This record gives sequence, structure tokens and C-alpha cells, in this order.
Amino acid sequence: MTSTDLDALVVGAGVSGLTTAICLAEAGLRVRIWAAESPERTTSYAAGALWGPYLVESAGRIRVWSAQTLDVLRHLATDTVTGVRLVSGVEASRKPVEPPEWGNELDGFRLCEPDGLPDGFATGWRYTAPLVDMPVYLGYLRERLRKAGGEIAIRRVDSLDETVDVAPVVVNCTGMGARDLVPDPDLAPVRGQLVVVENPGITEFFSEDTGLSPDLLHFYPQGETLVLGGTAQPDAWNPQPDPDIAAAIVARCAEIEPRLRRARVIEHRVGLRPARPYVRVEERRIDGTKVMHNYGHGGAGVTLSWGCALEVASSLVRVSG
Repeated sequence: MTSTDLDALVVGAGVSGLTTAICLAEAGLRVRIWAAESPERTTSYAAGALWGPYLVESAGRIRVWSAQTLDVLRHLATDTVTGVRLVSGVEASRKPVEPPEWGNELDGFRLCEPDGLPDGFATGWRYTAPLVDMPVYLGYLRERLRKAGGEIAIRRVDSLDETVDVAPVVVNCTGMGARDLVPDPDLAPVRGQLVVVENPGITEFFSEDTGLSPDLLHFYPQGETLVLGGTAQPDAWNPQPDPDIAAAIVARCAEIEPRLRRARVIEHRVGLRPARPYVRVEERRIDGTKVMHNYGHGGAGVTLSWGCALEVASSLVRVSG
């Protein structure tokens, strides 16, 4: 596929880029992704990733995009090859708080009785939600894009000017890369670190509502492994795992589930969440080329992925189709 054969060029191969490219390709457009790194080296690989709006604006469009993605993930959970499963668990707080407004969208959502909470917690709620095994899911998305006729080329883009005349439309899904690429000074990283351990037999997730704290507490079962988290460090750029932070993550999780004190560590993951005051899904033009931005999803990249991608695709297919 040569450049002149393309209908759309997507820049970025994280969950937003892959999902957008799939929506375009399955709508009949000829699509290519340019990405500085493969999907397995993106921030998306380091996502938790339990469905739920996090570190993102509270607005009507967020609710719409989240609900659309929830519907898609529920469907994908019927196929084990996707890496998406519906998992039950508890989210709790050490102080009295109101349950999230999105709770009524989830299966089995209900407030917990006091005896259903860990010691020291004041309130909580139980529900079932899509939980995504990101390494498996990214592989599934990559293969789905291939079957739809799309392709990925490893190519770094330093300026959107480089994409002019490559395709009639360009979609910018570069996450934190958009800070320099656009440029966008409103974009800032929120560093996340996770620890993957052997699963000692845990089948339900647990997540603490920690508010704005940079120290998170959650564990998500992924079959034989368990993903422990985490952190939300604003304006932190270090992409390497910090051993002291990793030890603190395990210790926090072990307070809730003592079996984790002896769990063997398998992997460390770090990602820089792309946060900005509001998600940027909008059109611009560069020398006649239609450019759609789709970035700034904060900690809700997976949660918003299909909703945002479908909005981008509906706009581009309407123009290009």
C-alpha cells in the first residue's frame, strides 16, 4: 500500500490509535498507522485496565463515550481471544463518599454492607465490569486491524507537517507525544506504575477510592497473574520502574490481601497517562489536509477508546466515504 493509496493515516499505536484505525478500516477506508513504537511499548500496555472513567473531565460527552465503549467491551468479553472479561469486585473508601454516577451502568451495582468491606473502610460498592488484559488485548486489536486491511509502520513523526499529502485525512492518537507534536502545552503526564505477580488464587478485583492521592491501591486478577497498582504521579516523566514504589504498591495491596506478601513478582509496568483539562477530539486543517485529534484521555484511555474512535470514524467516513 503506497501513500497515495491511503484514505486515512493514524499516528500512534496505543489503544486509541489501534481502535480508531480499526473503526476506519472496518468502515471501508484504506488505513495505515505510523507509530514511533509498537503497541507493546506504548502506555496502553501498562494500563490496569478496569472499565471506569478516571483522571478525566466530568462532562456529558465522557458519559456517552464511556457507555459506548462499555457496550463494545461487554460484547468482546464473550470471546476469550480478546483478553476482555467481565469480573466482579469491590471499590471502597476509607471515608464516607457518594458512589460514582456511572454505577447504574454496571451489572450488579450495589452498596456494600459493613461486613463486606475490609477493616478500616467506611463505604464501598460491588459491581461487575469489563477487565482488560492489555498485552492480550493489544495483540487482538493488532490482528483485527490486519484482517480489516490496515497496517502498522514503525515511523517516528516529529511534526504533523510530515503527514500532509500522505492521506486525505490524518488522525492524531499520539497520547503524551502530542505535547511536542501538535504542540500542546496543556498536556501533562500522570505517571502510573504497576506490579504483575503470580496470582495466589484471587478471582475478584479490589480498588480503593483514593481521591486525588498519587498512591493508588488496586489489584486485578488476570487468570494466573494479578496486576497490582499503583501510582498517579502528576508531572512525573520517569518511564523506568522505581523499586521503592513497587515495594510500596505490594505492601499496600497486601494490607487488603495478605497472600500477596509472598506472591512472586513477574513484571513491572510503567506508563505516562496523557492528561489535559479536557479530552481533545476535534478537527483541524493543515494545508488542506483534514486532521482529527484524538488524545488527552488521562487515565481513561481504554474506557473511552471505542466511543472516541467511533466519533472520529463517523466524521471521517461521512467526508471520505
